[in-house]
Amino acid sequence: SRSVSAAFQEHLQHLGVHDFPCGLGSWVRVWGGTALGHGTAATASPLSLLQNKSRLHGRGSPRAEAAGLGEAVPPGEESPEALLELLRDQHSPWALCSEGSPQDRLLREVAVLAPELLHGSSIFQLVKSLRILDKGVEEVDEGLLQFQQLEELILSANHISRVTSAHLPRTLKVLELCYNAVGDLQDLCAQPPPELQHLGLGYNQLCGPSQEKHLTADFWPNLVSLDLSFNSLTDLPGLVSQLSTLQNLHILLLQGNPLALIPAYRGFLIDSLPKLSILDDIYIWPEERQQFHGLARQPELIRSEARVVVSIGELKGLPNPEAFQQLEVGSEGPVITYSYCVTYEF
Repeated sequence: SRSVSAAFQEHLQHLGVHDFPCGLGSWVRVWGGTALGHGTAATASPLSLLQNKSRLHGRGSPRAEAAGLGEAVPPGEESPEALLELLRDQHSPWALCSEGSPQDRLLREVAVLAPELLHGSSIFQLVKSLRILDKGVEEVDEGLLQFQQLEELILSANHISRVTSAHLPRTLKVLELCYNAVGDLQDLCAQPPPELQHLGLGYNQLCGPSQEKHLTADFWPNLVSLDLSFNSLTDLPGLVSQLSTLQNLHILLLQGNPLALIPAYRGFLIDSLPKLSILDDIYIWPEERQQFHGLARQPELIRSEARVVVSIGELKGLPNPEAFQQLEVGSEGPVITYSYCVTYEF
C-alpha cells in the first residue's frame, strides 16, 4: 500500500529541491560544511537558518558571504539573489504554483541558500507542516516519526481507513483526515498526540455509538476544534455526553450526520456545550444561547426520528397512465398496467 513517506519523497521530486535553480550544481559554487544539528529550530526563515549555521561553523558560508558582501560571482555561476528571484518571480518558469504552501516555499529557498540542509535526515527537521492531498495514500507509516518538528499533518482526500497513532509525531497540533475511509477510531486513540488541537474526520465512515467513546478528554485533552461532519452518527445524546468532557472544545462540525435531522439538534447542542463558540460553521451568539437555555435538561424532546418530505416535480420518459383510462367497457383488448416505485435509502 502507498505510504505517507513515499508520497512525501515524490512531493520533494515535484518541488525540484535538487534541480536548478535549487540544490548543489554547476550553477552555484560548491562549499563544504555539515548540516545543522537536530537541536536547531526549524521555524525560522532561510536567512536565519544560514545565520545559525554560520554561528555553528564560526564563519559564514561562501554563498552567504557573496550575498552579503557583494563578492564577485565567477562566470557560469549564479548569485543567491538571482536564484531566489527565479523562485519568487511569478513569471519565472521555476516559480512555485499558486497552490504551493508556505512550507514548500521555505524548502525551495533553503535549497538555494543552504542546500546541504536538504540531504539525509536533516530535511525532516525543517518540516513543520506536511500536506499530502489526493495522492492515493493508504498507510500512515512509521516513517512519519522522522518529522520531529511536525505540527500540522493534512492527509485529506486519500484512501486511509486505519491510523496507527504510534506512527504520529508527538508534536502534532493539527491532524486532518477528511474525505478518507476511516470507520474505526480505536487505533488512532491508542497513543494519540497529547497536544492535538484540531482533529478533522469529516466525510469518513464513522458510525455511532461504538466510536463516540473515543471522543473524550481522556484521548484529546487539548482539543479546540473537531470536525465530524458527513459521517453516519445517529445518537445525539450519547455523543453529547462524550463531547462534554472536552473542556477546550470551541468549534464543532456535525452537519451531514443523521443526528443533525433531529428537530432540536442545534439547540440541544448549544445548551449542552456551553463553551462552544461555532457550530456547523455558524457562530453562536449570546441571544441564541439564551433562547435554548434549559433544553439540555429536557431529553424527552430529543426524538430519535425525523420527518422528511420529498416532492417529485416531474417524471420524464415514462408512459402516460392517462392514455389507458379511456378503455371502453367490455373491450377485448389487452389491459396494460404500469406501476412505479421510488425508493430512498437513509
